[in-house]
Amino acid sequence: MAADEKVDEKAIELQGSVWMTVGGENLGGAGRVELLAAIAQCGSITQAAKAVKMSYKAAWDAIDAMNNLAGVALVERLAGGKGGGGTRLTRRGAQLVENFKIIEREHQRYVGQLGRQAEGIADDLLLIRRMALKTTARNQFMGRVARVKQGAVNDEIELALPGGQKIVAIVTRESTEGLGLGVGAEAFALIKASSIIIVTDTAGARFSARNQMAGRVARMQTGAVNTEIVLDLPGGATIVAVITNESRSELALQVGAEASAIFKASSVILGVPA
Repeated sequence: MAADEKVDEKAIELQGSVWMTVGGENLGGAGRVELLAAIAQCGSITQAAKAVKMSYKAAWDAIDAMNNLAGVALVERLAGGKGGGGTRLTRRGAQLVENFKIIEREHQRYVGQLGRQAEGIADDLLLIRRMALKTTARNQFMGRVARVKQGAVNDEIELALPGGQKIVAIVTRESTEGLGLGVGAEAFALIKASSIIIVTDTAGARFSARNQMAGRVARMQTGAVNTEIVLDLPGGATIVAVITNESRSELALQVGAEASAIFKASSVILGVPA
């Protein structure tokens, strides 16, 4: 699959079924009502069972259960005669079939309306699960694998982030296979704040670190020895670095100043959602 090839995402839709109970006991759902409707049409248990792909015995077992739970007969046998007898729905059985159709139609309409109102609920559920992720790494980024470059021992994984940035990580071949890190796979990257170097002038400079993320200083929190730097990145993401107070002074860092976060590919830990 090419690196720029889009991965199809199938929409998640709400579905539901109607089941009837009497005193906590299962009277049945669409399957048993379908059997009742077939009896009304065929006038024969044998033919009705065939129509709904049910055995003769299973059909009678279902009818007996429904009759007992309803407290009144839904199906009754006809006395034998010239036509050899048969079965038919009682007035209560016919009423149940018609009312179930109405209830099922309204239920499907309700489920459809709920599905339209809940559009995007699956995405929010995934987001909530991501937010619940607890690690010691201050920087957590979700993305999709854009490229996999295989090596003799280690693989180079390129993760594309929603904001347009890319993170490169070096992982073992075993990790690539074990985590299923193929192109298009969703994954998250963890980087410790202490592994990030802050630079303010990259013009003409070259670095051995594969990852460079440019942004602006959003916040600074100074401690006795170190300062925590938060950079705003394009697309709304942020990245946190911890540098010495001496480095902060030498770089003359101020809120709003342009700066870049640089870190090695070997400093990135990759994971996949459970």
